[in-house]
Amino acid sequence: MAVKVKVIGFCLVLFLCIPKLEGQSRVKDTLTTWQTLGYDGASAFGGLKYAYSRPFHWGKKDFLTAGGIVLGTVALFTFDEESSNWFQGQEEDVPGVLKETGYYLGKPLYNYSINGGVYLIGLLTKNEDWRKTGVLLISSATTVGLIQTVSKTLVGRARPIANVGKASFEPFSKEAAYHSFPSGHTILAFTTFYAIGKQFENPWVKGGFYTLGLLSPVSRLWSGAHWLTDVALSIAVSVVVVDSIDRYLEKERYPKEFSKDRISWKLQVGPGTIGLRGTF
Repeated sequence: MAVKVKVIGFCLVLFLCIPKLEGQSRVKDTLTTWQTLGYDGASAFGGLKYAYSRPFHWGKKDFLTAGGIVLGTVALFTFDEESSNWFQGQEEDVPGVLKETGYYLGKPLYNYSINGGVYLIGLLTKNEDWRKTGVLLISSATTVGLIQTVSKTLVGRARPIANVGKASFEPFSKEAAYHSFPSGHTILAFTTFYAIGKQFENPWVKGGFYTLGLLSPVSRLWSGAHWLTDVALSIAVSVVVVDSIDRYLEKERYPKEFSKDRISWKLQVGPGTIGLRGTF
């Protein structure tokens, strides 16, 4: 229990110690607490709906991205058993604190404690930027949480520790040994720290949060709970969902800032010329 509390406390203190978004709110908060909660709740639900509806509005670029993710997953599938054996072979040499921290960061209860803590900081301090980040965290975690819960049952992939091979599937199985794909710990932990990292411009701070988000995925590989493809696709889903909801919130909460100075770049090729054309 002490480790769990320390993990959550460490993350929240870390967020507070870093000058979040230059330390100032972009929008002055004039709503009452209950009005603010209602508004943020609607924003979170709107982000969830937006993320789920995006595939129906995909363009050529989006389908190419999805195809790249699928091809990458297929390529990694070739090395699933070898990579799993290698990661499990490293477990004995990994410090216990790293394994426990990675495990708890991906547990729903503790993950939502972090997300809720970030939002409460924004609510109590009336800081719009912290609130928006909290809404992004809660909306994204809920979106990916539902995806992974349904997918685990539908796919029914055996975990490495089941010792039945990487291509063993039992759809709709109730056994935990057949809930390998995708990785719930990975998808929740990386969603949280990727969403937070996006709020910073400093590459070292951003990279630090992304690295923290990778601790849970790697810990699941060490323990043999998931294959490399489970973890890789979970990370890809996290990135797609967070980027989608973050874009929605920016457009919904700050429409003037979202449209201001945005330049649309297009590759232009002509006789003897090649270059980028910006439209604004």
